[in-house]
Amino acid sequence: MKRWIWLMIGFVSCKPQNRLIIQEQGSYMVGGTVVSAPGKFHLEEAMNPQGQTLHADHAYAFYQIPSKAKLHRLVFLHGAGQSKKTWETTPDGREGFQNIFLRKGYPVFLVDQPRRGEAGRSSVSENVVAAPDEGFWFTQFRLGNYPDFFPNVQFDPKGLEQFFRQMTPNTGPFDAKVIVSAMYKLLDQIRGGVLITHSQSGGIGWELAINDSNLQGIVSFEPYSGFIFPKGEKPEDISSSGLFGPLKAKEVSTDEFMKLTKMPILIYYGDNIAEVPSKEWNKDHWRSGLLMAQKFVDTINKYGGKATLVHLPKVGIYGNTHFPFSDLNNQIIADHMHHWLSTNQLN
Repeated sequence: MKRWIWLMIGFVSCKPQNRLIIQEQGSYMVGGTVVSAPGKFHLEEAMNPQGQTLHADHAYAFYQIPSKAKLHRLVFLHGAGQSKKTWETTPDGREGFQNIFLRKGYPVFLVDQPRRGEAGRSSVSENVVAAPDEGFWFTQFRLGNYPDFFPNVQFDPKGLEQFFRQMTPNTGPFDAKVIVSAMYKLLDQIRGGVLITHSQSGGIGWELAINDSNLQGIVSFEPYSGFIFPKGEKPEDISSSGLFGPLKAKEVSTDEFMKLTKMPILIYYGDNIAEVPSKEWNKDHWRSGLLMAQKFVDTINKYGGKATLVHLPKVGIYGNTHFPFSDLNNQIIADHMHHWLSTNQLN
C-alpha cells in the first residue's frame, strides 16, 4: 500500500519507510535585538510607534530528537533564497536530510536565519521586489542552463514547481554579523553541535568557528563567499565570467585562523563546474568558488588542521546540482557525510 503526501502540484507517491520515533521536538526564537521608540504609548493612538518596541533579528530553530539519539547535534543553516525548508522533504517528494539524519539517530536542528522565513521580523527595512527571476536561479543553482536541464542531472524535473516555490526573500538586508550573533547564542544554548551550511551561509560557519562558538565540526555544501585566511596569506581575487565580479577572500589574525584547525571540516561541491575558465557563467562562477575553497582547505591543513574538500565527480558521484542534499542521490551523499562524521567521532 502506498503512502501519499499532498503537494501544491498534486499527489506524489513516496515509498514506505520504517517508523521514525521522535522522543522530543519543539521550536523557539533565539538571539535578536529589541528596538524601542521614545515617548509614551497611548491606547487611542495604538498605530503610532511612540513608546512601543520591536523584537527583531532573531533566528528560528525547529528541533527533533529521535529515540536513542546520538551525542552530537546537527545544526542545519540554509543558503541564499532558502529557508529551513531546503533540508526538509525534497522538491520531488522524497525524504530530505532532516529525516535521513533523524533515521541515523542524530538530533536535528533546522534554522531560519534572521530576516528570513519564520524569523522574518527585521530591525531594518527591505524592499522585497516581485520580479520574475527563476531562470537566473535555475541557472545559478546548476540545474542546467535555463530552460534546459544538464544531461544526467540529479534533479527530477517533476519537482521544479516545488523547487521554485520554496524560494524565500529576505525581509531585511543580509547581515553576517546579525546571523553570527544569533547562531552563536543557539550553539551556546544547545551546548554545541556540528554545523551544516549551504552556499551563502558557508562564511557564517567560518566566522562562528573563530568566535569560540562551541562548534564541534563543520560540513559546508558549496560555500562561495566569506572564505578567511591568516593575515598576509590571503590569495589574490579569483575572476570568473559570472555575474558578481571577482571572488575575494578576507584576512583574520593568525590566532583567529588557528581556531579553524581545532575541528574537522568537510566541504562538498557538485557537478557541472568548469575546470578551466569558461564562458558558461554559472559553471565558471562555481569554478572560482571551488578554487578558493581548495586554497582555504590547503591553508587550514598547512597549520595542522583537518579539512577535507570533496568534489563529488572526482570521487565517482555525478550529476549533482548546487543542492546535493536534496538531489536524487541524496541518500548516497548522506551516507558519505555520515561516514565522515563517524570517522571524526562526531556521531
